[in-house]
Amino acid sequence: MRKSFNGLWAQASERLKEDPFSGALFVFTNKRRDRIKILYWDGSGVWVFAKRLEEGRFSWPSGSDACKLSLTPQALSMLLEGIDLKKGCKKAWYER
Repeated sequence: MRKSFNGLWAQASERLKEDPFSGALFVFTNKRRDRIKILYWDGSGVWVFAKRLEEGRFSWPSGSDACKLSLTPQALSMLLEGIDLKKGCKKAWYER
């Protein structure tokens, strides 16, 4: 999670073989799944969004390729809100 603009851009283009200029969101996580960074090109510049959980972990979906998978906007929203994509319910540490 040390990478910022240039490092995440390189990951998206070189490792994932995707065009960061496409307008897609590129979501990266650490091994513990308690931090997420999102890279986004808005047409005039690059955004990097970051989120660190104080407790628990993100429920990262498993795909056929461990390095790269595609999510719908709804699935990404659920992931960021703490909904377990495997079970379809909120994790206990997100409840108030």
